Amino acid sequence: MNTQKISNKNNFFTRPLNIFFTAVLCTALWGSAIPVIKIGYEAFKISGESSSSQMLFAGYRFFIAGLITILFRSLISKKFVYPQKNEILGIASLGIVQTAIQYILFYTSLNYLTGVKGSIINASGNFFAVILAHIFIKNDKLTPKKIIGCLLGFLGVVLCNINGGEIDAAFSFQGEGFMVLAAFAFASGAVITKFLTKNSDSAMITGYQLGFGGIILTIVGILSGGELSFPELKITDINTFYPLFILLYLSLLSSIAFSLWAELLKYNFVGKISVYGFLNPIFGVILSGILLGENFFNAETIGALILVSIGILIVNFNKKG
Repeated sequence: MNTQKISNKNNFFTRPLNIFFTAVLCTALWGSAIPVIKIGYEAFKISGESSSSQMLFAGYRFFIAGLITILFRSLISKKFVYPQKNEILGIASLGIVQTAIQYILFYTSLNYLTGVKGSIINASGNFFAVILAHIFIKNDKLTPKKIIGCLLGFLGVVLCNINGGEIDAAFSFQGEGFMVLAAFAFASGAVITKFLTKNSDSAMITGYQLGFGGIILTIVGILSGGELSFPELKITDINTFYPLFILLYLSLLSSIAFSLWAELLKYNFVGKISVYGFLNPIFGVILSGILLGENFFNAETIGALILVSIGILIVNFNKKG
């Protein structure tokens, strides 16, 4: 399999500074999801051990995110956007792999893993993305700079999480194994996105894949016994809308982050963009500190940011791009 060479050099998403700020925005949004999801679990009375209810919550989130993306893209286009026949199979595949399968594996694995170990293993998805791009995408080859950049990024994730709990050498298929598979699904989604958006509207692709994946997650969550406790809405009490505001924010951040990430993957090499993914868990730690009152301003977090930043610089800021 191969794809065309990167074109549109004057496109907004191919300029170095625009790539940097867009990718950082995406990872900051995804990082904010970590503490906000915890807040959402409390608001909807979801147990930390109930993966079925967590999947149901994620299903609603991604379905709404898909609707928001489709509606926004339709408003911008001044017409309702929908996939062509030759795009349906690809969108369904992306929705199954990147949204449904990834999050089913992710939420199931968390029942057997500490959050620290899960975060570190999940970061391996960025390695997988670079390797898969090397195999399937022409001219997106593995280079010493990409290897060094990814290693520094991974070390940054480990350093950022090392003080948050113990990391043991135990292995279970439903725990560590599922998290590795979830990371691989994320990486596979990046490569699928690259091929799908080559000649298609990336926002439209993103909207429909999120919506389709959200439907699958919702069905799986319901069939496995998941439940959400929706609040009784009272117009006179704005606090009753609080859980819905949380759900709406999570949906919006998914819509924005996945849409922008798809644009970055469309116009740039997968290996060049994936290294930014190591910022996700670091932003998660920082924003958890801000929103949940957890300690984050320490030498480990600062060192992690430095390592990941150096890795990003090594991969992105060179003559060959």
